[in-house]
Amino acid sequence: MTNWQDAINEIKRGADEILIEEELVAKLKEGKPLKIKAGFDPTAPDLHLGHTVLLNKLRAFQSLGHEVIFLIGDFTGMIGDPTGKNVTRKPLSREDILANAQTYKEQVFKILDESITTVRFNSEWMDTLGAAGLIKLAARQTVARMLERDDFKKRYANGQAIAIHEFLYPLVQGWDSVALQADVELGGTDQRFNLLMGRELQKSEGQRQQTVLMMPLLEGLDGVQKMSKSLGNYIGITDAPNDMFGKIMSISDDLMWRYYELLSFKPIEHIAELKVAIEQGANPRDVKIELAKEIIARFHSDADAENAHQDFIQRFQKNAIPDDIAELTIDSAAQGFPIANLLKEANLVGSTSEAMRMIKQGAVKIDGEKVEDAKLMVKAGSTAVFQVGKRKFAKISLK
Repeated sequence: MTNWQDAINEIKRGADEILIEEELVAKLKEGKPLKIKAGFDPTAPDLHLGHTVLLNKLRAFQSLGHEVIFLIGDFTGMIGDPTGKNVTRKPLSREDILANAQTYKEQVFKILDESITTVRFNSEWMDTLGAAGLIKLAARQTVARMLERDDFKKRYANGQAIAIHEFLYPLVQGWDSVALQADVELGGTDQRFNLLMGRELQKSEGQRQQTVLMMPLLEGLDGVQKMSKSLGNYIGITDAPNDMFGKIMSISDDLMWRYYELLSFKPIEHIAELKVAIEQGANPRDVKIELAKEIIARFHSDADAENAHQDFIQRFQKNAIPDDIAELTIDSAAQGFPIANLLKEANLVGSTSEAMRMIKQGAVKIDGEKVEDAKLMVKAGSTAVFQVGKRKFAKISLK
């Protein structure tokens, strides 16, 4: 076990808040392996880089000699986490949950060490708890306490429906900590209420309270909203290497440092050196390429990362994309934005008829790929580099 001071410095890297840090220091000073818990509801078949912010921190705990518990919320997944939602989630079937859970297990070990990772399902104890036990658990909190949660409070104030079962979610997540006797629980900053519920329930059960470690939410490709499949601003860890490379290269130079902080395993000192290099005139594109290759190598291979780099050079750099490319954010309807209208809105063409003509001539590209369909609807929530002719470029994010 690394000495506690080195350990706490590594644990705090990129973290938003630790509750309570003094308690964590005391636990580390004991010199014993701690139980580190993080829960993931398998509500979609694939993970994206936003999910890996927590996985990276779990990996850091593993490297420090602690027991990592990767908790798959097959029970909570059927409730649906209401965090950050203004409507009730649609419940998933048991079959969908289990199928998604299997893909999660296959994907997380691209980061975590499978040989020392404990995988648990919260149905193990929730099925045993039963209906009577769930009622007793619900009796431990009041509706007033639940309405202290920010998103519940906003929905209630706005007259938006809150289903009774949504109140159960924080309680079940907290009970997971009791069942596992967790020493530390990781979660995003939007999970604060749920994470603290674990501390409350552990205290009432006479257990030592878990330390809560909250990680920032990773912004998606648009640099505004958190990474989400539903918003289309994500990089999936199963994305093809070339797609992954192109998406990472599309992020802004400012957002690049956020990705370095939360996704890179490079030493902090190395990242600081990269910042100095850019201040002294280095091209941010080269620093972004280093990040892209690191992430692709993690989820694919070094060879795939290098091949993706070479493909990028062939498709983009040889097309002389300028360094000072215009960046735009445009509002879009849910069904997307017609390509011809989008090009006009971005001032890449003078009219929609010109846009249609340029598409027919093969002079319009999205991320280096020629647009064939003049009626293409560009997906809402996406970010890409649009090119018209040889000299007109714009990086456009659709909200």
